[in-house]
Amino acid sequence: MDCPTGEHTGELLKAQAHVWNSVFNLTGMFLKCAVQLNIPDAIHKHGQPMTVSELVAALQIQPTKSGCVHRLMRVLVHSGFFEERRLEPSDQIGYALNHASELLVKDSPFNSAAMVLAMLDPSVMKAYDCLSAWFLNNDRTTFETAYGMKVWEYTAQDPKFNQLFNDAMASDSRLLATVVINECAGVFEDINSLVDVGGGTGLMAKAIADAFTLECTVFDLPHVVADLPGSNNMKYVGGDMFKGIPPADAIILKMVLHDWNDEDCIKILKQCKSAISSTKDKVGKVIIVETVMKNHDNAKDEKFMELELAVDIAMMMAHASRERTEKEWAELFFDAGFGGYKMYPVLGFRSLIEVYP
Repeated sequence: MDCPTGEHTGELLKAQAHVWNSVFNLTGMFLKCAVQLNIPDAIHKHGQPMTVSELVAALQIQPTKSGCVHRLMRVLVHSGFFEERRLEPSDQIGYALNHASELLVKDSPFNSAAMVLAMLDPSVMKAYDCLSAWFLNNDRTTFETAYGMKVWEYTAQDPKFNQLFNDAMASDSRLLATVVINECAGVFEDINSLVDVGGGTGLMAKAIADAFTLECTVFDLPHVVADLPGSNNMKYVGGDMFKGIPPADAIILKMVLHDWNDEDCIKILKQCKSAISSTKDKVGKVIIVETVMKNHDNAKDEKFMELELAVDIAMMMAHASRERTEKEWAELFFDAGFGGYKMYPVLGFRSLIEVYP
């Protein structure tokens, strides 16, 4: 390579900065540190912006490390997780919560701290570290390369990580349920019964059941729903979605299908079609909450696009599955015997999809 000169030198330096930024900009790890130190909770409890010295005292930072706290906060402010405020009359800088860090406060109904801790857990990071080895071997997933077992087998043998993962999914369900109820109320008109397939502990189903006065069934693997208490309009049923799903006016699948390849998705959708077709009073439908790639203005929502691409890689690594475009979703629906669908891109980087027989 010739010695760079002039404009080419500038291009090379920008390219080098891009590579270095990808290496050193470990934003997720800095955010994980803030969660583990309880910085969002400390600021929330304080009730107003906190100076570095106040954070050091509240968090019981080792005195020799106190001078480093502002450096951590500086990068988190730059990354959009906190805000700087100039305090009167001292003219000191205080750190305040914004919408992102409010989601990391433990008392928040939509707490996302568990998502940060679960997805950046060392066990997950080890699977990422095996990505290049996975491309060169015959393993189905990087989890199998890292641990010699599927991701669900790994979570079953690690109760701590399993609880962390379940907490992360629960926090997502709370937020999604609120948005779905507020933005998609019409989807649940004329529905008397609903089955939440893969619904876990039933947070999403319960919110929908209460909001629209529905009879709801949470359908998941027997060990997931064992001993979970039902209520007047909620019950839990264990089973295998590949073998059969309880009948209802509607079936809801939240972030289930992206865990499976096309062949398995079609099998699941056929079972859903059978479940809604077995009710005599009305023609049912399937309600799906999933990512629909490129289903928004990418120039305006670049962060959504980045997230879609990153989650697609995560699905490839964990489940040998993928995120899908609208065309790819439509092919699955029609291959499973459905006649049509409607798509509502109202859930951030995800969409709500109604699928009809």
